[in-house]
Amino acid sequence: MCKSELMTFRRSDARIARYLEKRGQEAPRFFTIEKDGRSIHYTQVGDTTKPLVLLVHGAPGSASAFLTFLADTQLTRFAQVIAVDRPGNGFSDFGRSEPSLKLQAAALAPILQRHRSSKAIVMGHSYGGPVVARLAMDYPDLVDGVFIMAGSIDPELEPREWWRKYFDSPWIRWILPTSMVVANQEIHPLYSELKAMLPGWASITCPVTVVQGTKDTLVPAGNADFARRMAVNSSRLDIRMIEGGSHFILWSKQRYMVEVLREMTALP
Repeated sequence: MCKSELMTFRRSDARIARYLEKRGQEAPRFFTIEKDGRSIHYTQVGDTTKPLVLLVHGAPGSASAFLTFLADTQLTRFAQVIAVDRPGNGFSDFGRSEPSLKLQAAALAPILQRHRSSKAIVMGHSYGGPVVARLAMDYPDLVDGVFIMAGSIDPELEPREWWRKYFDSPWIRWILPTSMVVANQEIHPLYSELKAMLPGWASITCPVTVVQGTKDTLVPAGNADFARRMAVNSSRLDIRMIEGGSHFILWSKQRYMVEVLREMTALP
């Protein structure tokens, strides 16, 4: 990967296509949705008649965070898979951040509408966790299951670093990589955004699965306890702790995550 891609946390469509081809995956399809002045770019693989799995990355990140999932032919045996560039990330108006979780969810909802099939499971890693929870709160008719992986969902466990405010000042922003500026602008208000979501948890009635590593130093394991307290109306709340797991269980435990997704797509 070239230096510019390392700094942007993204890969071009051509590089993604080559990566998947080398691993025996079918040719991906690339889309851009324009809505409310926003461009949302995403990558799709798999049979479009199968249940949809929407993958939502953290901060910083892009659809490229899920390259190995897009390439996973065991996953595409039972699901069509879409990995999205969240607003301001990847190729979705790169650099134009969106700090509102409500608007993040609103930007992704058209993907679920456009590619609706028998079922839609939304999976979010890290910052993507509260995004998919917000999707289920605001668009219950589009979401059939929520999979939160190492998700920052408990406002009281969200660190409120004093320096984030200063890192967003113009005289510091200009020296930082754009991807890090966007990530900081998302994370700085996250405490308030999570607080605003508190009443919405009771509205989530679809199955919810939370997988959390016990040794996660970025997102405390207590976030899983928060889900247990808040997702009280979920038809099937499944909390799974990965003993010794870090924040990066997305990649270190991919086979396990794919099996969880298979179980979720098979639920009645």
